[in-house]
Amino acid sequence: MLASLRARAARNGRSAEAEAREILSNSLQAEAPQKQLDLGTAIRRHIAHLGGVELMLPPREPVRKPPKY
Repeated sequence: MLASLRARAARNGRSAEAEAREILSNSLQAEAPQKQLDLGTAIRRHIAHLGGVELMLPPREPVRKPPKY
């Protein structure tokens, strides 16, 4: 494994250490984390293909008087 790293470094005109750093740098850039979503947005995106739901809202009633103690 070290021999293949040295050979690759020589092909690229770098030291083995510089080649190892380049390999690590490239692999970490490829795995860059995506922006974190909040829970509500993540759930909404997960179930969006199911479509929306129309809920019937009950009619509003007058506010009751508070009880007397």
